[in-house]
Amino acid sequence: MRLIPLAALLLATAAPALAQTIHQYGALAIAPAGDRVAAVENGAARGVITLRSAADGRILRTIDPCATCTYSGLTFAPNGDLIFLARDAKAGNVRLMDADAKTTRTIATVAGIAQTPRVSPDGKRVALLVTLGAAKESGATQAGVRMVGEIGEKNDEQRLAVFDLSREAATVTPLSPAGRYIYEYDWTPDGRSFVATTALGNGDNNWWVASLDAIDATTGAVRSIAKPAMQLNQPRVSPDGRTVAFIGGLMSDFGSIGGDVFTVPLTGGTPRNITEGAKSTVTTIDWTTGGLRAVTLAGDQLQFGTLTPGQAVKPAFSRPASSAAGDGRAVFSADGRVAAAVVQDYEHAPAIYAGPLASVRQVTHDNDALTAPGTARSVSWKNEGFDVQGWLLAPKTAAAAGKAPMITMVHGGPSAANMPGYLAPTTMNAALLNAGYYVFLPNPRGSYGQGEAFTAANKRDFGGGDLRDILAGIDAVERVAPVDNNRLGLGGCSYGGFMAMWANTQTNRFKAIVAGAGLSNWVSYYGTNGIDQWMLPFFGKSMYDDMKAYEDVSAIYQAKKAKTPTFIYVGERDIEVPPTQSIEWWHALKNQNVPVSLVIYPDAGHCVSGAEQSKDVRARSIAWFDRYVKAAR
Repeated sequence: MRLIPLAALLLATAAPALAQTIHQYGALAIAPAGDRVAAVENGAARGVITLRSAADGRILRTIDPCATCTYSGLTFAPNGDLIFLARDAKAGNVRLMDADAKTTRTIATVAGIAQTPRVSPDGKRVALLVTLGAAKESGATQAGVRMVGEIGEKNDEQRLAVFDLSREAATVTPLSPAGRYIYEYDWTPDGRSFVATTALGNGDNNWWVASLDAIDATTGAVRSIAKPAMQLNQPRVSPDGRTVAFIGGLMSDFGSIGGDVFTVPLTGGTPRNITEGAKSTVTTIDWTTGGLRAVTLAGDQLQFGTLTPGQAVKPAFSRPASSAAGDGRAVFSADGRVAAAVVQDYEHAPAIYAGPLASVRQVTHDNDALTAPGTARSVSWKNEGFDVQGWLLAPKTAAAAGKAPMITMVHGGPSAANMPGYLAPTTMNAALLNAGYYVFLPNPRGSYGQGEAFTAANKRDFGGGDLRDILAGIDAVERVAPVDNNRLGLGGCSYGGFMAMWANTQTNRFKAIVAGAGLSNWVSYYGTNGIDQWMLPFFGKSMYDDMKAYEDVSAIYQAKKAKTPTFIYVGERDIEVPPTQSIEWWHALKNQNVPVSLVIYPDAGHCVSGAEQSKDVRARSIAWFDRYVKAAR
């Protein structure tokens, strides 16, 4: 399912941090030799492509051929050229571009949207995922098209297209067949075909039933490799072309990747789990000439390492942090010896880390002077036989004496995890810290980081064991920090919004709740959202086949027990969790005279990500918590 006077209050509490300008690094890529990295970088200005030395972060070149474009999809060709996408929103097109040592040129212009360019192993062709005449941005979290006219008759189609690098394409002709949505793909080493995750029909919805397929690079013919009963991500072909590896598991959002690693012959067969039983979650894989490389989340540790079938991933880099790159959580050189990623934690802003796998180190320092409004510590506890972990953020402005109020923020998903991210002034966590709150970020059962069995432990148990884990985590926090048990608040968006609504019917421990894009009624949700397929792996059956299972975890059926004041927010064009879910809960609370406020943000998608609208969400949330949590005794 993949956060006024109020605004003045927030600005006053966050004023010192707002003066900071954060240098951003996006779409990180690494050259095959491991000697250079490229990223889309920006401080206060528009992003440009920067080419740096991987050894010391020194800037080698800046690439910015289009003053009205935004850049993405950075990838290196075997000869070291940089391939990238330049999107001109005003013109409504995307240019596929090539930058050699001195110049840039356009390979193709796509009338629509495009992503994920990949150069063939011989360096002569480049493939690209294209959506011609796209009605919306790619992905279910993006604002959906308005539900008017005859609905459900036309879907955006993301298809593979292939271009000759030696000349500019006059037209863009998709290679893969119509009606089949392509999510991710990899070239085979001989360049004759692709391995891809694909599904028929609605791309936003049907990723949960996607299959692993081979696509002929000349004819576009599709051949099935495997269709396991799991979600699939990051197909990667072995250097000898015989085997495909992928990350498989229980995943609730496309792009929120986590699970075990499976391999299957390219010719087809039954996938084999090569990390079975691991007490960690694999989030990225790459099949280099030096073997499989992986990024894992193990408890509170981000790890880069080597993956040997049948063994736990051997980490060469491990620290409490989060990372990102253009093609996963990290990128690796062709031989797997060098890794690079954009790394950050709660107290340190993003920086590029690069180097030999065993000695990856920070190579950029643009953000070194930035400070954070709080400190972070990892907290672990046991509950009902599970090892559970979370993060406790402490405000630097906390009172010198006495106990402080605390807000628990539940992550979305549920297949995801709270991982350390810099406390930028535009985040909800920073706003809460600046307002004097402790912030607790639990990773209850259903989360990544403790192995696939832990991730799957909330099947048919939404709001059950995971809520008990959260409440036990609050107890654990109160044993190690000066938190006032009488001044607790709860918040979250998406699945976190569901938990915020549901908890109102299960406990009176919280003084106030903020629910963003929450689910109040799984029965009505099933029939009105744009991604109903995601629920089947969790509930086991459709709502029409097992309605009681959906009723049993719906707050609306237990609304009479809800007493906690609640602020609700949602995007008008949210297709993951339609605003009707928030309206139902608002109506139920209002009917019982529970203090409630609902804001529906115009044109917004899932969890309201626009800068001005999310600023308003933060301001209203802080004011709500101040009114009902901070003032409680």
